[in-house]
Amino acid sequence: MSRFVRASKYRHVYGHTGKKEFSIDNIKISNQAWDTNLAAASAEYLSVNWASAGGGAFAILPLPTPWGTAPHDLPYKLPDIIPLARGHTAPVLDTTWSPFNDSVVASGGEDGNILIWKVESHQFDGWATEHWQPIDFDPVQRFDASPRKIGQVLFHPTASHVLASATGEHIVKIWDLGNVDNGPRSILGGHTDTIQSLDFDPSGTLLVTTCRDRKIRLFDPRAGGDAVRTVEGHGGIKGARVVWMGDTGRIATTGFSKMSDRQLSIWDSGTLANIKTLSIDQSAGVTMPFWSDNGILFLAGKGDGNVRYYEYEADALHPLSEYKSSDPQRGMCFLPRRALNVAECEIARAFKITTTTSSGTIEPIAFVVPRKADSFQADIFPPAPSLEPSVDAAEFFASRKEIVRRVVDLNTGTTSASTGPLTLVPPTVPYTSDSLSAVTPITPSPLVPKSATLGSSTLSSSFTTSAPTPTSGGLAQATFSSSFKPTATQEYSVESDLSALADENARLNGELREARSQIRSLELQLEAMRANAQRAAKVLLDN
Repeated sequence: MSRFVRASKYRHVYGHTGKKEFSIDNIKISNQAWDTNLAAASAEYLSVNWASAGGGAFAILPLPTPWGTAPHDLPYKLPDIIPLARGHTAPVLDTTWSPFNDSVVASGGEDGNILIWKVESHQFDGWATEHWQPIDFDPVQRFDASPRKIGQVLFHPTASHVLASATGEHIVKIWDLGNVDNGPRSILGGHTDTIQSLDFDPSGTLLVTTCRDRKIRLFDPRAGGDAVRTVEGHGGIKGARVVWMGDTGRIATTGFSKMSDRQLSIWDSGTLANIKTLSIDQSAGVTMPFWSDNGILFLAGKGDGNVRYYEYEADALHPLSEYKSSDPQRGMCFLPRRALNVAECEIARAFKITTTTSSGTIEPIAFVVPRKADSFQADIFPPAPSLEPSVDAAEFFASRKEIVRRVVDLNTGTTSASTGPLTLVPPTVPYTSDSLSAVTPITPSPLVPKSATLGSSTLSSSFTTSAPTPTSGGLAQATFSSSFKPTATQEYSVESDLSALADENARLNGELREARSQIRSLELQLEAMRANAQRAAKVLLDN
């Protein structure tokens, strides 16, 4: 056995839960068998699929925190009757919060409808006080998205007003919420069974899905059509999940083997080549994966009381520790990183949903790096996706260019364009170019205005405030493209040599990522041109 221990900043990360009254009790969790996380979170609110009679509903609650009581003087134990987001005629199956407006949430249900909701903070005033009367939330937009159920909904990470929905028709529809009357802007097909999960890459130029037909598919959401890559996934048909591992160029999936072992697999995002597959255990619950740009992958199994987490480095997953509890979880979601408590060295926060025979509980869990420091810890807090969109819906569908993300410095709060990867882990396997499957491009519709009115409320897709110039000490200013330049009078030392090698390695990895992104974009454009040429040739021959 080796005498050396691998160096890691996150070796001693632990889960902090706080006092019992910091949780939210008396939650009526939906008893639907559909496999989703049951909850979603913005930086201000939490949505939970609710058990209600006479149609579908979900609850909208202020975020609990392990560092104190919930805002708006929300009681620890909710009253039996609370305001709900009603509007669906059948159970709500999934919800998702806008990454650019913490008050906007979308819901999809078994009725085939998608509803958009706008939350006002005053709606939580006076909960459970004397003479208080609960008033339900009203949707600001409603549209028929499918003749069958809507199993998953997901907002685009960089384009405002763009929403993806997985339907019971075994297709994914990409919507411009400012122009839903003309139908979806693109349709992603090729699935032969139920779509189990989907996720965008960090820039939103690619989308990956898992399906009950045991296949993993990679799509260009702007072009539509069939997948540009398709590979065999996990051997079992039950509950496969997928999450994009930030800027590492990797995708993580969880699922089951043919022998019903729970598995974790890592895939190359360019070729969908399997890099490694690990067997977790033989439990029956679906494993929910969550990625943090600290290079940490969290795994929470339904029916488990624990949360495992691994550090990803050089295509290896190193087990760090696990949060243990005797209360099994039915669902879970994570807080956006821009809302973390950096003063407590909180690198991630989960909201764990547990149930008993009569009610349930939402328990906030802060994952903390144990450090005693009064200053901002830049090495464990890379820039986070900001509230400002990179493009609007019209620009996203009309252009084929790469999208430059907007990020926020967690130290200074300044927003800037991302000039490097957010994830602190460099990839190690170079990108290899294979021929892509044919992509059927669609003709983009005319541009729509910068702000799209949703029912009685307008969701702004652009911000008038310009991003301030980041300071020299902020994370937004730091990139992975700096190079070491020794001077003639510099003295040699092992530390400086290692620092030079690390800087050079980071610079080369940054250039590699940029080159890979350009290659992928060119390949997609080439295949689209080939498809158009083949169709034109067929028309000429038929005539």
